[in-house]
Amino acid sequence: MIENLQGKVALVTGASRGIGKGIAIALGESGALVYITGRSVNQANSIETISGNLLETKAAVEAAGGICIAVPIDHGDDQQVKSLFEQIDREQNGQLDLLVNNAYGGVRSLISSNAKPFWESDINLWDACNQVGLRSHYIASHFAAKMMTQRKQGLIVTISSWGGLAPIFGVAYGTGKSACDRLAADMAVELKPFNVASISLWPGIVGTEQFHQLAENNLGVTAIADKFNWETPLFVGRVIAALCNDLDLMRRSGKLQIVAELAANYSVVDEYQQCPVSLRSMRFLLGQALPLKGKAKFIPDLRVPWWILLLTVLNSPKI
Repeated sequence: MIENLQGKVALVTGASRGIGKGIAIALGESGALVYITGRSVNQANSIETISGNLLETKAAVEAAGGICIAVPIDHGDDQQVKSLFEQIDREQNGQLDLLVNNAYGGVRSLISSNAKPFWESDINLWDACNQVGLRSHYIASHFAAKMMTQRKQGLIVTISSWGGLAPIFGVAYGTGKSACDRLAADMAVELKPFNVASISLWPGIVGTEQFHQLAENNLGVTAIADKFNWETPLFVGRVIAALCNDLDLMRRSGKLQIVAELAANYSVVDEYQQCPVSLRSMRFLLGQALPLKGKAKFIPDLRVPWWILLLTVLNSPKI
């Protein structure tokens, strides 16, 4: 990747592992100075069963060519978040070019709810999905906007999900993701006069550590080997890096953006030189529905209109 974010300052929340880690590494390989946050400084103090911590991410970002500053915080604590932005403001003379709202605290609760209807799930599932998630994104954006509007430039990317389109993991999850989309859109309206962009970003099926573990436990080794249309965390990050360099970025502000579709537009590939297609692509949809035996690549990468896609997912027996 060309080093095209030299001199830029970025913050990626929830970067101990998964998508956040991949985003931080991609920004580092593009030459940015990257602040990363998370609760796990090293594996010794991690409460997670999935590997990954801030020190590992910091080392990976620096190996990719970036400068990385790891700040252990709990995004459920507003005072810790406020202190984080005061630190960035102080150390970078008020400069913050990119905020990636990625921290999310609901994964373990969603797994434990085991697809129960909302009235049979623990009532705390709502807070687990939306405290460190929707609410923490709003708090981080609040402090980031204070810095960005002063310099009249910047980008806030809120990582959302296809769960904002139709039911996937239940009421608490879907409502939170739909609200993330609205959060990004409404922030864009108020930020526009200050030349600060805000978008909601939808990755596809991302092969994170958590996803690999779930697939291995529930789908078997064959599913792990079949990486058709899986996005990697680094792929998502490279798309964000390209987005930062879009000279016409403000035209995308306030709009929902899909990682695979941006990648096709910016000619971005992952570490395997692949560019997965959008989940609303005919290539993906037909490739999943038909026994094509590797021939899906010959289907045109045409995008299904939103209204047709919505009808399809709402009438799917899997939902």
